[in-house]
Amino acid sequence: MSREDNHDRESAGTGSAARTDGGTATRTGTGVALSSRFGRGAVTLLLAVVLAFLVVPILLTLVSSFAAGATGVLPEGFVTLDNWAKVLGFADYGVQESVPGTLLFSMRLATGGMLVNLLIGVPIAYALTRYDFFARDWLNAVAILPLVPGVILGLAFVRAYPHNAGTWFGLVTGYALLKSPFMVLTVQSSFQSMDLRQLEESARSLGASWPRAFLTVIVPNAKRGIVAGSIICWTLAAAEFNFTYMVYSRGPEPFAMFLFRNITNAPFLQQAAAISVYFCIVVAAILTLQLLGNAGFTTDRD
Repeated sequence: MSREDNHDRESAGTGSAARTDGGTATRTGTGVALSSRFGRGAVTLLLAVVLAFLVVPILLTLVSSFAAGATGVLPEGFVTLDNWAKVLGFADYGVQESVPGTLLFSMRLATGGMLVNLLIGVPIAYALTRYDFFARDWLNAVAILPLVPGVILGLAFVRAYPHNAGTWFGLVTGYALLKSPFMVLTVQSSFQSMDLRQLEESARSLGASWPRAFLTVIVPNAKRGIVAGSIICWTLAAAEFNFTYMVYSRGPEPFAMFLFRNITNAPFLQQAAAISVYFCIVVAAILTLQLLGNAGFTTDRD
């Protein structure tokens, strides 16, 4: 038997394998082989089960919204648009106000709260991450203080601003306060992964003013956190029920009240259509925010 054959047999027995660079890669043994064979499959199966558990109720709700009847939660008798027409106020269902108009009003409210969070939350997150100053911990605590149930802030608004709490200004302000911690914490995590001092000093050494360095260097590098925070703030504000229920009195109907009216004491199929409307609006908002964020946050120049 040749020396090469002996070497091959020893390598096979000890779990060694030849590398492309001529060296030897040593395997750790049976455990690694089993992990490679079954570990990835187990993780994939677990993710598939979790994803199915989360997605199946959404798909079932969407499918049910087009059904003519249902046996329990299982839809039957496809396909009809009557449920959507009833929810959206089309046809002759006796709806007194324009539902599409109220949905647009609700989207403007959520967008207004998100913009307030962008203008205030991003600088606060930057200051908390970049600088070490007196009362920094207090500011950090105040920034996440509004992370309370909406009913508490709603009661505070009603008592403090009895005539303005339910107006569009009060709703936008309330949405912005309630969702501001999500913006601050998300963007702060993005800033913490960056060397802010080095980025800022490099931009300033090239002649950029501080506002220009912040807007054209710091912000674009944190765009993932900013876009994620914007999506969270918008989607949560659009369906904020507790605060809206406490302060809403008259005028265009916010989206949370639209859902409440179409879910409370309503047939299952009408509930499914109302929830499907929310899903469609949220998906459209997420895609829009992602497109705007990816297109708008860049330091490249033509």
